[in-house]
Amino acid sequence: MRTIAGAVLCVLALASIEAQAPLSERRGVQTRVEGSPRAFKTPWGDPDLQGTWSNQTLTPLERPAEFANKPVLSAAEAADYEKRLLRNNDADLRNPGTRQDVNTAYNNVWWDRGNKIVADRRTSLIVDPADGKIPALTARGQARAERERQIASSNVEEHATSWLDFDVYSRCIIRSGLPRLSTGYNNNYEIVQTPGYVAIFQEQIHETRIIPLSTQPHLPGTVRQWLGDSRGHWEGDTLVVETTNFTDQARGSIFRNATKNMVLVEKWRRVDDRAIDYQFTVSDPETWTRPWTVKMPWNRIDGLVYEYACHEGNLSMEHMLEAARAAEKQPAK
Repeated sequence: MRTIAGAVLCVLALASIEAQAPLSERRGVQTRVEGSPRAFKTPWGDPDLQGTWSNQTLTPLERPAEFANKPVLSAAEAADYEKRLLRNNDADLRNPGTRQDVNTAYNNVWWDRGNKIVADRRTSLIVDPADGKIPALTARGQARAERERQIASSNVEEHATSWLDFDVYSRCIIRSGLPRLSTGYNNNYEIVQTPGYVAIFQEQIHETRIIPLSTQPHLPGTVRQWLGDSRGHWEGDTLVVETTNFTDQARGSIFRNATKNMVLVEKWRRVDDRAIDYQFTVSDPETWTRPWTVKMPWNRIDGLVYEYACHEGNLSMEHMLEAARAAEKQPAK
């Protein structure tokens, strides 16, 4: 606990100092190494990943059927695909007065998915397997996926008995289980570094991962955490982070219906002043028949990450529970 508290104080102290410094001096000193024009270094010599970044992209996680044998698009095909995606995202698919109407009552004025596919024009974020698809589920994985499908189709939120029936996002605990993919909005992250630690703050639900750069073993298997237990190290100019010790205490706390024993390996490598190459590999023999890997860009944004005040405005859960209790009091039809 003393080590974690020290890390938090280091991060907060660095953030406070940064806020008082002139803009040109913020984020530490970024120096280019002679003979390696793309290498950025912190004052203490580690690769510098600091800054505010976004992982928004129009590129789908899995390769669409129309591009089954086409992993990369031409420039013209990519431009046409982007237009179609933006048009489809903006389509009014609502049926007034229905659940779908409430869930899809946004258009592109509200969404912040970005307007581009990845710069190398790939048709999927998945790079392994080569077909751009999530590997087949194991028998246990299929059973868990079916249970989740049944829960989703039953609209459990409409007749929940308590807040525990809601997923972790609705409860303002975390956005979702790690790793994080691009979503409709709030795709912003801030990275802050100190000697021995990297902190990654996410805008949505405002959680912060504090990652020690250490050879210390992971926490005991009896200790489980919402964002798992991360350990990082540098491989050249790449930050490599392995995360274990996830928890399955609540719906939505595990990535894609995996188990708490999933192992996540993430890699961040800064490729230039405005881009980080981010990759992750997930492994869970109880869920997928093989590990799989995603590659996606993190692009630098100019500006601050603002507070996402989830609990302060989270009245929908209270109202749904009130409605469920009211419905229970109605005479049976």
